[in-house]
Amino acid sequence: MALTPAQRKLRARIAAESMHAQGKTNTAKARKGFMQKFEDQVDPERKLSPDERAKRAEHARRAHMTRLALASARSRGGTRAARCVNTDRAESVA
Repeated sequence: MALTPAQRKLRARIAAESMHAQGKTNTAKARKGFMQKFEDQVDPERKLSPDERAKRAEHARRAHMTRLALASARSRGGTRAARCVNTDRAESVA
């Protein structure tokens, strides 16, 4: 008996949730490479302790994600706050 599209969707959700519940994701290598980029950015010569490097890399990652969020807000027409950030930055630079 063939499954309906809704049933197939539910079956796929069950499989995905089960996989993630067991910790079997296939993104570990990509996540490690992504964080490596930020570690290289904050400590290219590897002079910091591993804990300090990880802490700074996490801050660099958060800054990167915040920049992406700001760019996304601007591309959607932005909020008043998003438009003001650019103005505030321009004034502080000038």
